Amino acid sequence: MSQQPLTSDNTVSREEILEVANLARLGVDENTADSYAADITKILKLMNTLGNVDTTDIKPLSNIHEACQDLRADVAKHDINRERNQSVAPAVEDGLYLVPQVIE
Repeated sequence: MSQQPLTSDNTVSREEILEVANLARLGVDENTADSYAADITKILKLMNTLGNVDTTDIKPLSNIHEACQDLRADVAKHDINRERNQSVAPAVEDGLYLVPQVIE
């Protein structure tokens, strides 16, 4: 891969996409490479715009995990009605739920 940095306007070329795809052994055709180049260029320009925003007097957002949340007590309940639940199950045998085999 070429050692050239991105151009000053943060554009990515089709050739760069194809070169990276080749190195990664990915099959990317030229039309897809054009689309990827355009999308990545848009993202880089947006990141450049966000990087230039003056956030000097902006306070950080509070962390959602710091908010108080009322939680219910963690108490085991023994009110499960096995017969009712198994009556609507697709397959039951000897009190157990039968599920399709997923590993052959």
